[in-house]
Amino acid sequence: MLAGKRILLIIGGGIAAFKMAELIRLLRREGAAVTPVLTEAAKQFVTPLTISTLAGEAVHDALFDLTREAEIGHIQMSRAADLLVVAPASADLLAKMAAGLANDLASTLLLATDKRVLAVPAMNVRMWLHPATRRNVATLMADGVTFAGPVDGDMACGEHGPGRMIEPEQILAAIRLQLGAGPLAGRHVLVTSGPTHEPIDPVRYIANRSSGAQGTAIAAALRDLGARVTFVTGPAEVAPPAGVQVVAVETARQMLDAVRAALPADAAVFAAAVADWRVANAAGHKMKKDGSGILPALEFAENPDILATVSQLTEGRPPLVVGFAAETDDVLRHATEKRARKGCDWIVANDVSPATGIMGGRENAVTIIDAHGAESWPRMDKTEVATRLAARIATALDAKGQKTT
Repeated sequence: MLAGKRILLIIGGGIAAFKMAELIRLLRREGAAVTPVLTEAAKQFVTPLTISTLAGEAVHDALFDLTREAEIGHIQMSRAADLLVVAPASADLLAKMAAGLANDLASTLLLATDKRVLAVPAMNVRMWLHPATRRNVATLMADGVTFAGPVDGDMACGEHGPGRMIEPEQILAAIRLQLGAGPLAGRHVLVTSGPTHEPIDPVRYIANRSSGAQGTAIAAALRDLGARVTFVTGPAEVAPPAGVQVVAVETARQMLDAVRAALPADAAVFAAAVADWRVANAAGHKMKKDGSGILPALEFAENPDILATVSQLTEGRPPLVVGFAAETDDVLRHATEKRARKGCDWIVANDVSPATGIMGGRENAVTIIDAHGAESWPRMDKTEVATRLAARIATALDAKGQKTT
């Protein structure tokens, strides 16, 4: 899918540099040419010989190479590529990029280029969260630099948190997206995520423990495969991903309206944990205790069933509709019945009983139920669940062929 494309790969310093060997292999397998550039720090983690052997090209590491610079080589290199990829993008390298420094080959190439730049950060959690790094990232994003990652995970330093570089397969997906070469290019996918908040009065509401992490990861994975993603999200703990159209809602009825407005779509993934009921007599002012000990009487009304509504459309139904079933007991039976009752194509079932730690946690264990049966996946990070689900969606849509948008 990347045949004829040239990637200028700038490898920064950090233990994650060893993963660049696999990234180069993946890129060349898809037909891309890779021009590798190593910073001095990168050479402490990977050797020029390893990288040049895998890339099939000489490694570039010196700004003042008299042979190349006689022809202004750094300018030519920065313009000949279709995309510049900085991976791992260390805190130091991001700071140089944000400040516009040009004191080595890597930073000079980045300053001289007129092509798109994809940064793939990797660093210690405290470095990633430091105000200086946050300022640098914001500056670079405003300058048009695209970021892929980082993600939460275990680090070589023994700490855990945001700062871990995404895996080579995910970097490849991000490169495809930048070059318009993903398997979902030209497709529109709708994703719902997060909880809904159903008001009791202006300060109180009914909600659930959904963090929105799984829906957010799914939207990002679909985006990385080239899809145009409309992301309808309730008030989630997790920030929405970049590069998607975000529609923020609070209630189930608002979510349904936003979903209807987003159609048509080639696929719809309903990962939101929508409240089944709302308070029909919600107060317009904060309710107060009156000293009588009598609880206020709340009247409940059933919320619209968003999954069933879209699944049963006679016109404008997405060719692929995916629902989620968060259950606490007899998961497969309840999920199978839900798929039949709602009319969706797939149900992603998971056990969210408190002992699993899945609701609001980092990991998930799901079973995909479709017309052919059930396919159980092992417990894994929600990002990996999203990656696998997005790939499955891409395969299904490719089999269906015709695009709706």
